[in-house]
Amino acid sequence: MKKQLLVLASAICLTGAAGASLVSCNNDSRVQVGLIALHDENSTYDKNFIDAFKAAAEAKGVKAVIKTGVPEGTECYEAAADLADQGCKFVFADSFGHEDYMIKAAKEFKDVQFSHGTGTKAHTENLSNYHNAFASIYEGRYIAGVAAGLKLKSMIEANPNTSHKLGYVGAYTYAEVISGYTAYYLGAKSIVDDVTMEVQFTGSWYDEASEKDAAKKLIANGCSVISQHADSWGAPNACEEAGVPNITYNGSTESNCPNTYVISSKINWQPYFEDCFDKILNGGTIATDYTGSLGDTLYVGSVVNTTLGAKAAVSGTEAKLNEVHAALKNGTLKVFDTSKFAVDGKTVTSYLADVNTDAEFKGDTEVIKTVNGVSYFAESEFRSAPYFDLKIDGISLLNTKF
Repeated sequence: MKKQLLVLASAICLTGAAGASLVSCNNDSRVQVGLIALHDENSTYDKNFIDAFKAAAEAKGVKAVIKTGVPEGTECYEAAADLADQGCKFVFADSFGHEDYMIKAAKEFKDVQFSHGTGTKAHTENLSNYHNAFASIYEGRYIAGVAAGLKLKSMIEANPNTSHKLGYVGAYTYAEVISGYTAYYLGAKSIVDDVTMEVQFTGSWYDEASEKDAAKKLIANGCSVISQHADSWGAPNACEEAGVPNITYNGSTESNCPNTYVISSKINWQPYFEDCFDKILNGGTIATDYTGSLGDTLYVGSVVNTTLGAKAAVSGTEAKLNEVHAALKNGTLKVFDTSKFAVDGKTVTSYLADVNTDAEFKGDTEVIKTVNGVSYFAESEFRSAPYFDLKIDGISLLNTKF
């Protein structure tokens, strides 16, 4: 049974699955918008969505109803239906496994706009009230990888015996994670050409113990710098305890890890939410498949990097990252430039990616493009969610989790 608590002064309603909280928001006539989160604010991933949703709601004068702890099952449909019944005009879900349940709700509640982060099916479902959204976060991860490469280079210069190996904690062996860790690796490789990387998967988006154990294993294997695409403080805390530099995701960990935090990359969802709220309030069509991008600086836009760690980042890093950011933004630098990586020793000249999701998961779209003489894997150009799933040379997977 849901438990009613006190009304928040901000009139932001927090609700959840069994055991989560419910805040009553009676006597508030503002337009309502709903967020469904897989976990709560203890997850760095979900906190990033929750913070952006609250900020956008405040900026646009709408009332946010936030459900936390909603699993990737029928509970998601039930949460979406409940939000629609409450009067929400826009409902967003934040986790990959929520998608089919959001589509079911969209088909039932046709006067409500539903959107889903990291989803893949909006462009083929062709529903006027169902949308996907993501961002070119692989560019932010590439930038973070450059910072990691600069850190590793400084460590090698200080001690020639330093291992040229990076470590990466991943949740699942999905395209989203593969795209991210490959972009990060290529950023580091642009600084230290002979760098290699090991990846350890946990099989969960949020498991602090498993993420910490994975980081410890990578450190024991001799990895000099650790990064992750998983949602807890497990890996950063392991790095702080071991004194190993760490590149994080979805926000700075400098408060708890001041000696090892270097930089973070994240998707800033506030611009997307504000755009959707504007259209709900004033009319307009929400994009079927929205891809957020880099802003004018490292720290603004839909793809951002957080401020550098005061102790762990190398002097001169920000200037180099500004240079890389500018090249990515103007298109003179492509993260997945095919001349910069190989698969089984060969340059990739053609690749059919699984862009249009179906039960067979077969490739259906040619994604190698050549523009101004540069051939590259065109990530996030055919749909917003990542589809880069190549296993490139230099990266070793210690396990797999699907």
